Amino acid sequence: MTDDDPLELARRIAQSYRGKGGPIGTGQGSTPRRRSRPVQPSRGKNEDPSTIADLLGRVVQQQGWAEKLDDQRIFTDWERIVGSEVAQHAQVDGFEDTIVHVRATSTAWATQLKLLAPRIVAKLNEALGDGTVTRIDVRGPQAPSWKNGPRSIRGARGPRDTYG
Repeated sequence: MTDDDPLELARRIAQSYRGKGGPIGTGQGSTPRRRSRPVQPSRGKNEDPSTIADLLGRVVQQQGWAEKLDDQRIFTDWERIVGSEVAQHAQVDGFEDTIVHVRATSTAWATQLKLLAPRIVAKLNEALGDGTVTRIDVRGPQAPSWKNGPRSIRGARGPRDTYG
């Protein structure tokens, strides 16, 4: 067979990929060259595989978001901290400067929550860390607005103008 034989060329290529043959351009008489393995760089400790949770934890710590995320637990853990019955009738509207703003479903529940406020503050501080919450601002249900709507009149005084 000649060097121009395509089948022989394919065999030599396959053998060179398997590491059994010499370079493709050389003939049968050449000495086979050892294939060197590529040098892999040593991986540092920071380049080891890690979970996404670990990575996000490091980002949160580096950016200084840990305290803000802990404060958000008031919203996510509200039902677990205060109980399902209270959580059914009271929802957290906001949290700023250690004050939790709570909206009650009725004025009776707003009164009840104002009486329970010291206990709820103690439970929140126990769950979230001492000093996280200093006060609870309880608000009753939002009254309907008579200023907007299809039958509102500019400058009117609300429902008083329609009944009389």
